[in-house]
Formats: sequence, C-alpha cells, structure tokens
Amino acid sequence: MNFGKSERGGKMNKKQIEQALRDYNWMINEIKRQREMLASVGSSVVSKIDDMPKGKGITGDPVAMEVIRRDKKSKWIEKLENKVLFIQKRIHIITDEREKAVLECMLDGMSMIAISHHMGLSRRHIYNIKESIVDKIAHFAHNSHDSTKEKQCV
Repeated sequence: MNFGKSERGGKMNKKQIEQALRDYNWMINEIKRQREMLASVGSSVVSKIDDMPKGKGITGDPVAMEVIRRDKKSKWIEKLENKVLFIQKRIHIITDEREKAVLECMLDGMSMIAISHHMGLSRRHIYNIKESIVDKIAHFAHNSHDSTKEKQCV
C-alpha cells in the first residue's frame, strides 16, 4: 500500500491531508458498510472477474456488469483505506493536548464550528490549531519517507 501517496502517486500535500482529516469519519463508516455488504453477499463474484472474457466495448451481461462494478468499488474502498491508514499511522505525532482534542473531534466528524463551541474557543483559534495539526502531519510525512511502512512490516 502507498501510505502518504496521492492517487497519482505523489506525496499527500497539506490540502489532501486536511481533506482526509475532514473525510475520516465518513470514510471509516463507508469502509465498514462495504465490508459488511461484501461479507454478506460473498466476494466470490468479484474474484471471477479474472475468468471473464476481456472483450472490447461494453458488455450487455448484467452479471458481468455487476462484477465490474464490484471490482471498481473494491479499488475505491482500497483508496479510502489508504487515506484512513495514512491518518491513523500519524496520530501519535500530535502531542499538544489542545491539538489532540481538536484532532479527535475532527476524526469523530465534528465541524469546526461544533469543535469551537465544544472547546469554548473561537473558530479562528480552532482553524489555527487545525492548520498546526495539518502542518505537523505533512512535515512528518515528508521527513519520514514512509517509514511507517517499514514499521508495519517488522
């Protein structure tokens, strides 16, 4: 897996990290939902895509179309998993108590306004804390050269 990589293969930039933090909660929920769905339906249909003929154009076979749809969905879920793992493997670098609180609220799906009300801080202050979190994650990702992959294999 390419932790810290964008879909095009480059490192995640600050904007992508910020988006992954904002999307974390729904991505987790979607990954769970898709895994439950695949477990109940069975993944044997998806594995049969390799056995199917590779004709040109679009097939009219509804079963083949469903296999293709599930294969695309599987690849999409893998991208979501990579983004979630990218964040999860870098949570430990946030050590400041306020930053930890803001990060946890963000990961739980709270809006910046809700976090500011919850913590009794101005929205501007919460945005500044969020920027600090994104900067630290980006700095760690840039300097670590994906050392998290090495730790994972140990």
